[in-house]
Amino acid sequence: MNTKKRNIPFSPPDLSEAEMNEVIAAMKSGWITTGPRTKLLERRLEAYMFTGRTDIDCTNDTHTPRCVCLNSATAAEELNLRILGIGPGDEVIVPAYTYTASASAAIHCGATVVFADIVKDGDPITHMPEMDYEKLESLINEKTKVIVTVDLGGIVCDYEKIYAIAEKKKALFTPLSNDSDPLLALASRIQKSIGRIAVVADCAHSLGASRVFRGERKYCGTLADFTSFSFHAVKNFTTAEGGASAWNPIEGIDDSEIYHMYQLLSLHGQSKDALAKTKIGAWEYDIVGPWYKCNMTDIMAAMGLRQLDRYKGLLARRAEIMKKYDETCEMLGISHLIHHTDDMDSSNHLYLIRIPGIHEEQRNAFITSMAELGVSTNVHYKPLPMMSAYKALGWDIKDFPNAYDYYRNLITLPLHTLLTDEDVEYVCEALKTVMQGDRSC
Repeated sequence: MNTKKRNIPFSPPDLSEAEMNEVIAAMKSGWITTGPRTKLLERRLEAYMFTGRTDIDCTNDTHTPRCVCLNSATAAEELNLRILGIGPGDEVIVPAYTYTASASAAIHCGATVVFADIVKDGDPITHMPEMDYEKLESLINEKTKVIVTVDLGGIVCDYEKIYAIAEKKKALFTPLSNDSDPLLALASRIQKSIGRIAVVADCAHSLGASRVFRGERKYCGTLADFTSFSFHAVKNFTTAEGGASAWNPIEGIDDSEIYHMYQLLSLHGQSKDALAKTKIGAWEYDIVGPWYKCNMTDIMAAMGLRQLDRYKGLLARRAEIMKKYDETCEMLGISHLIHHTDDMDSSNHLYLIRIPGIHEEQRNAFITSMAELGVSTNVHYKPLPMMSAYKALGWDIKDFPNAYDYYRNLITLPLHTLLTDEDVEYVCEALKTVMQGDRSC
């Protein structure tokens, strides 16, 4: 490798002057907690989820959104389950191949996590480590209340198959019946209206991704019953930390009632947020439940508003980078994710590759060799049954052979919009060099 050595970080945030100026404007406004910018971002994100457009003017839109901005995707995942009334005695099916937040949210609620293995070598078309749907169906019983789907890397799951399984098993489903507090009363009505196991999407990676569903192209946020998004610093779209919950309309239940419950859950159960309390004579409030504190601030939302202005261009740049990676991987015989098909468009979040014929120790040595050439790589993910916390709960990776087999030779290449064309070429050359066993620069 004769190219001059570079240092290629794995996933730095792409922040422009526009984001910085909007954050400064928010700070100068005197409104730095949840306020008008957060409310505007919620409406704009909802518009994007339902239309695929980021240019819709939502400034004077007063409708109740079906999106709530929060301080993390983990909070969004947990509140989605709380709104559904998930608790002790319930089972939540989660892919064994995911990040811990997909499972820990259910554990926070007191539910039992049931892991499902992935299909061997991932989806046959996209190669994404997707749940084995036959295994998923076999795990469902009278205690199952939720299937958590994971759009890993930005590639969208097959929601038609998942809903078909939930419908097929609906005779096993008994909805919650509990009106002891406002949250459980709403949850009971939601479960009765849905009438089956709920589909709750972990879309931490997939803002802007879409799939043809029942003959119509739909965007993440409108595919599952409830959805969570991450806006962490390493995501395509960032508010530094942050996330959002979204939901599909539920028959017989007003969106404003669901939205208000998310507000209560995220602000200590306080009946009015700070913005509402600024109205003349409106200081008084009630505490409806002893709940949580996980709201988004206007400083975070300010960053998000300007990120959303740029987002389609950011996705397009990621797609350009992936085309170059695709060419290199195919030349080297390396398996990689397929992010775009006739029926699905990914958010282009992660570029996963699998080196043929190597095992975990060799993969780790491969990562070290890439780092010695200045290229930071990663692994997405170490399956949860391999982690200490989940082993302590009784899980054993031996029961998930497909998840382990996928993980053992997996590497994630750097994919972000601060990469120049020269950087991308350097990553490709480093990959060729390490594959050929020559690490000299």
